Amino acid sequence: MKNTFVISCPIDTFSGYGARSRDFVKALIELDKYEVSIIPQRWGNTPENFIEQNKKEWGFLKQYLIPNLQTKPDIWCMITVPNEFQPVGKYNIGLTAGMETTHVHSSWIEGCNRMDLILTSSKHSKQTFEASQYQAKDGSHILKIEKPIKVLFEGANLSVYKEIKNFTNEDLKNKISSIPEDFAYLTVGHWMQGDIGHDRKNIGLTIKAFYEIFKGKPKKPALILKTCAVGGSNADRVEMLRRIDLIRESVKGDDLPNVYLLHGDFTDIEMNEIYNHPKIKAMISLTKGEGFGRPLLEFSVLNKPIITTGWSGHVDFLSKDYCALLGGELEKVHPSAQVKDMILAEAQWFKVGDQWIGNGYQDVYLKYSEWKEKSKKQGFHSRKNFSYKKMKIKIKEIFDLTIPELPKKLELKLPGIDKIKMPKKDNKLKIIK
Repeated sequence: MKNTFVISCPIDTFSGYGARSRDFVKALIELDKYEVSIIPQRWGNTPENFIEQNKKEWGFLKQYLIPNLQTKPDIWCMITVPNEFQPVGKYNIGLTAGMETTHVHSSWIEGCNRMDLILTSSKHSKQTFEASQYQAKDGSHILKIEKPIKVLFEGANLSVYKEIKNFTNEDLKNKISSIPEDFAYLTVGHWMQGDIGHDRKNIGLTIKAFYEIFKGKPKKPALILKTCAVGGSNADRVEMLRRIDLIRESVKGDDLPNVYLLHGDFTDIEMNEIYNHPKIKAMISLTKGEGFGRPLLEFSVLNKPIITTGWSGHVDFLSKDYCALLGGELEKVHPSAQVKDMILAEAQWFKVGDQWIGNGYQDVYLKYSEWKEKSKKQGFHSRKNFSYKKMKIKIKEIFDLTIPELPKKLELKLPGIDKIKMPKKDNKLKIIK
């Protein structure tokens, strides 16, 4: 009899944690070693109903959904931020993307220590957890990670993320095809809180630097933003356009390049079609920190150049030999980007150097054929080492080494009892393991 394995996670949401949840659960089901159940959870303000909208690929998950626990599971797993970790099962696993800065909040350490095993997405996140230590208020001890942490990378689904010629979403294809430029950079990510140059994905600076670098040039590339703040509402779209306009107005001079908005959430197949569009030549991310960097991985398998910062989770899979990894220095998180109990004032993340940004944008644009050849090597590396299949193998390796042999459920079988005659003295209950 298989051990029960229950996962509490935002499996039905349009979010990075949702995508992580779906891949993890699918891998567990395919390993066929556990009796898998899923308890769906929300993820902030991100939209839900992902499974229904993608039922051809993900509809099979519905049969594993349960509303709540009826019995104590053998293995309990929570996919969320660590301060929410709570042990429920005989063996308890916390899976998190980790942290984008140099330190995590003390409540995250406490949450991790409530579990038996912690899984995080990158070496950077593992090191951040291990480096975060706090003096207890009474001075009696040092609060630090006491439970084992293993790195479980996120794997790209190569059946979805691959080079294609035909597009299923004609409206999306035509929208990108309609821009006059033949060369477009793509940046992907939520436009979160923080002043220009201080929001975590650094989208504000990505736009401003693009305007400054290419203004007045006789032939200009375009910048396409696939972004939103909290969802796909029209109000959110208007807010994104307002932010872009404010940045444009702040740049001195005329003859600026064009910035275009792809707003809202898209399916995996639609994201692959965006990545594959012939006008999109390269991805740029001036991110201040990543727990892993899923869009960067997805894009990397398609043999197109990547420009990004050379720090945090994504350097696990992006090579400095094949990508334009930008230099800079660590800086304290700006007050405008701090989040209570999460993005801490005393923590640091990456500030890419201005000169590096300019060189990255222009070098890939002017020497595109050279960078295209390098990107083919990066694509091979990503497909070989960071696929969904490789991730599934890694799950098995970790669990085989860390999850102890748990007691199996006992099955009781009663003998047939004659209703008239008394049973023989040696006719006992048999316990079959």
